[in-house]
Amino acid sequence: METRAPFAVVGAFVLAAIIAVFGFVYWLHNSGGLGPRTTYHVQFDGSVPGLLVGAGVLFNGIRVGEVTELGLAPDNPRRVNATISVAATTPVRSDTRVGLEFQGLTGVPVIALEGGALLANTGAVPTLIAESGAGQSMTQAARDALRKVDSVLTENSEPLKKTIANLETFTDGLARNTGKLDSIIVGLEKLTGGGTPAQKITYDLRAPQNLGPAGKTLTGPLAIPEPTAVAMLATQRMLFSPAKDYPGFADFLWADSIPKLLQARLIESFENYDIAHAPLHATDIGQADHQLLIDVRRFRIAVDAGPAAEIGVSVRIVDKGGKVIASRLFEGSQKFDQLEPPAAVAAFSDAFGRMAKEMIAWTVEAL
Repeated sequence: METRAPFAVVGAFVLAAIIAVFGFVYWLHNSGGLGPRTTYHVQFDGSVPGLLVGAGVLFNGIRVGEVTELGLAPDNPRRVNATISVAATTPVRSDTRVGLEFQGLTGVPVIALEGGALLANTGAVPTLIAESGAGQSMTQAARDALRKVDSVLTENSEPLKKTIANLETFTDGLARNTGKLDSIIVGLEKLTGGGTPAQKITYDLRAPQNLGPAGKTLTGPLAIPEPTAVAMLATQRMLFSPAKDYPGFADFLWADSIPKLLQARLIESFENYDIAHAPLHATDIGQADHQLLIDVRRFRIAVDAGPAAEIGVSVRIVDKGGKVIASRLFEGSQKFDQLEPPAAVAAFSDAFGRMAKEMIAWTVEAL
């Protein structure tokens, strides 16, 4: 026996299911989901590229609703009207700021709300007005910026041409004067102590050689301590009067500081006179019977009346007890023709040679 399906029951069930689905869609579309909702109208002054019905609504970055309606304003062709449905607990105020954000790699647009300054709702919120340019995407912003740049370049084309021409003239001048610029840079490096330092040339003082046979000899040990001098004389540089820089002496150096150089060459002079009884350094002889104390007064080139080497020293002979036995001022001078290091050194050697002979004879006679 064939069983017949209750077609009336099946048809009624299908119809009820269809009505339920449509009802759920209608509820979801108008209420936006569970919980009480509040509807607001938003006005955009400009385009809203990509914004669709169903797009999300964010409040301080949190999704609170969605867009339920979009349309063009009939009285203003630039305006776009939107209706949003958000949770009733969303603190929307009259000063709430409205914008359009683009999320994700594809740049899906959503309406972004930011809380206003009011602490309490003072009544019905009027239509929310979006900020100027809220619907502008990054691409559109870049295009607008490029348009502004192009406008600025167009308006200033002539000044830009002149500036480029001046730069070309300047670079051509630099190219023509590269050698001079290199020289200037090298000079600045030397002035500031940079670069490769200049090689210094060292000069020595010559002691007298031909002093003849020793008529008298020193009777006891004699020491010559390092001569004393003011700080200006304790140098290896050539000194001048008047003091200034003279060409050719920038790289000049004495073999030692002037006091030590005079001490060494004076001992050498005594050795050339009588090496068997010649004096020694004070540190080498210990307690000497006598000491030759020397104070350097002058060791310079005088330039005013023609270049001349000038040497002046004060000498005292003292015994073990510090008693001064004899004292004398020795001075020597020697003119020379050309103001250059070799000629100056030769003049100093001549002046020192005569002064050393006088000092040796005076010392031997005093002792």
